[in-house]
Amino acid sequence: MEDRKKIILEFMQDKDYIPMKAKEIAMILKVPKQEYNQFLEVIEELEQEYKIQKNRKNRYRISEKTYYEGVYRKSQKGFGFVMLENKQEEIYISKDNSLNALNGDRVLIEITEEKNKLKSAEGKIVKILKHEKDTVVGIFQNNKNFGFVVPDDKNFGTDIYISKKDFGKARNNHKVLVQITKYPQKGKKAEGKIVEVLGNVNQAGVDMLSLIKEYKLPAKFPDLVVEEAKKCGNKVDKKDIPNRVDLRDKIIFTIDGEDAKDLDDAVRVEKLPNGNYKLEVHIADVSYYVKENSLLDQEALIRGTSIYMLGRVIPMLPRELSNGICSLNAGEDRFTLSCIMEINQDGQVVSSEVYKGIINVTERMTYTDVQKILDDSDKNVLEKYKQYIQEFKNMEELAKILKNRRLENGYLNLDIPESKIDLDIDGYVQNISKYETTFAHEIIEQFMLTANETIAEKFFWLQAPFIYRVHEEPDLEKVNELNKFLFNFGLKIKANKENIYPKEFSKILEQIKGKEEEKVISNLILRTLKVARYESENKGHFGIASKYYCHFTSPIRRYPDLFIHRIISKYLEDNYVVNNKWIEEHQNKAEDGAKQSSEREKVATQVEREAQDIKKAEYMESRIGEEYEGIVSSITQFGMFVELPNTVEGLIRFENLGNEYFIYDEQKKTLIGERTTKIYKIGDKVKIKVTNANKLLRQIDFEII
Repeated sequence: MEDRKKIILEFMQDKDYIPMKAKEIAMILKVPKQEYNQFLEVIEELEQEYKIQKNRKNRYRISEKTYYEGVYRKSQKGFGFVMLENKQEEIYISKDNSLNALNGDRVLIEITEEKNKLKSAEGKIVKILKHEKDTVVGIFQNNKNFGFVVPDDKNFGTDIYISKKDFGKARNNHKVLVQITKYPQKGKKAEGKIVEVLGNVNQAGVDMLSLIKEYKLPAKFPDLVVEEAKKCGNKVDKKDIPNRVDLRDKIIFTIDGEDAKDLDDAVRVEKLPNGNYKLEVHIADVSYYVKENSLLDQEALIRGTSIYMLGRVIPMLPRELSNGICSLNAGEDRFTLSCIMEINQDGQVVSSEVYKGIINVTERMTYTDVQKILDDSDKNVLEKYKQYIQEFKNMEELAKILKNRRLENGYLNLDIPESKIDLDIDGYVQNISKYETTFAHEIIEQFMLTANETIAEKFFWLQAPFIYRVHEEPDLEKVNELNKFLFNFGLKIKANKENIYPKEFSKILEQIKGKEEEKVISNLILRTLKVARYESENKGHFGIASKYYCHFTSPIRRYPDLFIHRIISKYLEDNYVVNNKWIEEHQNKAEDGAKQSSEREKVATQVEREAQDIKKAEYMESRIGEEYEGIVSSITQFGMFVELPNTVEGLIRFENLGNEYFIYDEQKKTLIGERTTKIYKIGDKVKIKVTNANKLLRQIDFEII
């Protein structure tokens, strides 16, 4: 279909082309008689896509206007923005020009006003190509003879009318899943019928279940997929051991959080006689069990990634694999794909090797215990692991060398704390705090980064079909915007059209280390950077200042890692002589896998963020009236956001800033009091009172004290 469209468009774009009827075009393009009906379908589709148009005499030509495809993001106020396909540009769409499009719809737009220095480009939606949602999660409101559902997605754009016959078993204030039967048109609301009742809004677990339904997450594995996983068993196949490097007599550790169940990486460090270090990174050989095109593989590609929703996980692979035969559990024989690197005192990888191995993990270590060993702070822990203390000291030495080299190269060491949300047995929030990381976390981080870079570089030069982790340099325009803010702190990132270097960003991060403004500036730098994604072409990774980067170390929970394990295995099995037909076939698979994985990663990120927002609002609902000290994290046209030490963020609207009117300075991102000239800027410490919190709206409001 796409090839036929291309041929027709190229024909019509010829300078000598004059408008013709469909039959005439078919004759010139020599369309066979039996394919004429398909040809007409292609013409019709091009017309619906506004790529061609016909005149009153039914003659076709290329459309006079240019139309763009993109995804519409609607605001609660009715206006919205369309992110154009394959462009980092947003087009403003007023409410009157939205054509009743809903949040997330794929649309075709016409640009009505080009971008200038004062404002962004404006456009109007000319066609809704595809509604994103055919089901919606929301709260049911019963009005006796009819009802309506208020969607959880506050930007969705419409309540959904429910006739009495379509109530099902829903009761007032129940969370429900609604099938949309009519989309909104000419001022009329959408209509639908209730297909599932999730439970009362305050019932334990309904909040997370609502997210699962809202994003259509695959909460259960199909029975046939689970059966396939069970057939893998829980013991390694002894017949394959002779084909592997046997490392079962080596001292090897996993280092993870206390709650981790899917352990896909294990490490070992050895000091060599020449003063160099030997770093071994052993990764679970998941591709040995998840065969290409198997049901397990197809399901893993659909999911793309595991999703961590606080107390609940939507895994990429069934637990029979993720917690069983693929998990590097201590004391169990496990197959691995291993990357062995010799690293010198400057942190350079001087040689490397990849092979299939079999290991038996010596100890399942936690970050907490490793840090106690490094700090020499807990006698019981030191006694328990006394024979391994030097092993961990060697790891610490090497990790420091690797990190220092990385920082010299411009690695962006963004110290942005994560939230630690503790839930009780029913899933209600008990406490929220900042997730504390230690150098033990850094050890694993540095070792995994090094393995990922080594693998990416090796297979780049082999010109293998591959999935890379790509992070391109930021747009100069965004860097200039950031510099306007940094000017207030006497800081500047040197950049021009030709050169934007990570080193410039890392210098700023070093300068603000330990200062009050560190967190705020780190967050603003993060917003300035582009979003990392997966691609089949290597384009480097700006954030870690690396020319070659991939994800190799987590095949249990990420599809790109599983895919490249399969590629590496093929090269190992065929002694690096791989035929061109296989390469071409897997290059196409790499492109498809990268696209799908990037899309699923976006969904996972959104779901995980919303799960946290729900729980943070739930936590603050019982703390209305309490006072806290926080830091101004951002300033907008409608107020300022304040973040508390426990990572909870709330909004102070203008009317809650005191007894005067505040003027918003967009250039400096400050608020200035009209009467007192009191200034609020990002990074200021302020005292606040919690005035409102609503987990359904995922919203927290503060007022200034």
